[in-house]
Amino acid sequence: MTPMNNDIPALPCWLNGEISTIRDAKVSVLDRGFIFGDGIYEVVPAYNGRPFRFEEHMARMDRSLREMRIPNPMDRAGWRKVVDQLIDAYAKHVGRKAEDTHQLVYLQITRGVAMRDHAMPADITPTVFGMVNRLYIYTAEERAKGAMCVTADDFRWEKAHIKSTSLAGAVLSRQMSADVGGNETIMFRDGSLSEAAASNVWVVKNGVVLGAPRDNLVLEGIRYGLLEELCARAKIPFELRRVSREEVLAADEILLSSATKEILPCTVLDGRPVGNGKPGPIYEKLFAGYQQAKQAS
Repeated sequence: MTPMNNDIPALPCWLNGEISTIRDAKVSVLDRGFIFGDGIYEVVPAYNGRPFRFEEHMARMDRSLREMRIPNPMDRAGWRKVVDQLIDAYAKHVGRKAEDTHQLVYLQITRGVAMRDHAMPADITPTVFGMVNRLYIYTAEERAKGAMCVTADDFRWEKAHIKSTSLAGAVLSRQMSADVGGNETIMFRDGSLSEAAASNVWVVKNGVVLGAPRDNLVLEGIRYGLLEELCARAKIPFELRRVSREEVLAADEILLSSATKEILPCTVLDGRPVGNGKPGPIYEKLFAGYQQAKQAS
């Protein structure tokens, strides 16, 4: 049965300059984001009403737009105004002050509306959309339990560095873990770690944090730079290089990072415990540092 429109919550959204709700906003069926997935997106967490790592998110948005050859419809000040408007609108929606909320702001730009043709049409106006919802914070009990993950071959395209709305590969890979009650799917390309369906992946071995290189095979999460900073402050060795499947399976700790997960330990991989099956000491140090970074933002 198709869900009724009233089943969709009346959460605030921003569409082409107007604030409305996700229940009421409408986009053309010929929007290239709908027809081709021809667009990019960003997800900005906001803690206590303050966007976290906003400049870094905007820099990645610029990179994705350049790669997709879509003009950026706003400058940084314009985007900050949109984000702040959505944060305020959500706070009013839930009847609280913005500083008393944690929110997740989703921003999307598509190439725009045109008759269906694979070639990029010239001189069309991008469709700009933003929406906002509560940012779920994992409980201490959930973090102590950790995430259960499975492994899979990375079958996606070779432009994973673009935060594109074409997410069929991510949907299919994430479903692999969902089908067995897991939290994430950790992927490998040609025997080396790439990333998870909706997270970056970090391997800890002998006290060293290892991650995949910054290249076209991985979407460089905003936490790439943040984890490097946190490791430097805690004097934890940090290295980006090709990490083999065997190294991942033999890891002392495996960590997931994303806007929603922050830093989350993977404690079970393919049905086997990672390390001793509990969150490890490197995770504890990095998670503590992450919380300090949030307070300082």
